[in-house]
Amino acid sequence: MKPLLRVVLIVDALMLLGFGVLFLLTPWTSLYNALQLVQAQPALIGQAFGVVLLGFAWLALRAAFDGALTATVARAAGHVNWMAGVLMLIWLIALHQPQLTGFGQLVAGAVGVCLIIVGLGGARLAGVVKLRERALAAEAAVQEREARLAAKGKRVEPVAFAKSIFSRTKADPVTPVATPRTTVQAEEARHAARDEAADAQRPPLRG
Repeated sequence: MKPLLRVVLIVDALMLLGFGVLFLLTPWTSLYNALQLVQAQPALIGQAFGVVLLGFAWLALRAAFDGALTATVARAAGHVNWMAGVLMLIWLIALHQPQLTGFGQLVAGAVGVCLIIVGLGGARLAGVVKLRERALAAEAAVQEREARLAAKGKRVEPVAFAKSIFSRTKADPVTPVATPRTTVQAEEARHAARDEAADAQRPPLRG
């Protein structure tokens, strides 16, 4: 969706650029007469409007290549475009203003319809892209939180393991370990007891 929205923004930028240049050439009377268009009066207002349109064209072109601005600018530009198209058709059809020839009315009507189509399409695509970006941002936030919780769990495990070892060692009775010296003393005691028993059983000598 986002690549298609970039294309819509580029088309929108080209249209704004064309209209901006046309309004900048408002003092060129022969050009407007050849195109059967009505000049803005005074010419200063037409040229000022042309500068504004050139600024919007630059913004749309910038948003087409800057992902952070794409959805926001496209949505705003889309709504502005379709409302401008509806306004043009109202003036041409209902109010019959400005007074144009058949070819001029045909061109103006085509421009109005084009603005409505491009504007509604851009606003719709921008809304879809915006919702998808929010969903991706929410999913990334959930994954980051899960990773943070998992990291905290890994840090707690060694502490719990150490506590379990400490409690187990404290509960177990301490069994004495026999050393070599203790074994030798026990062996000597057994030999002494055995010799005493043998002396006691031996009969006395008679002379």
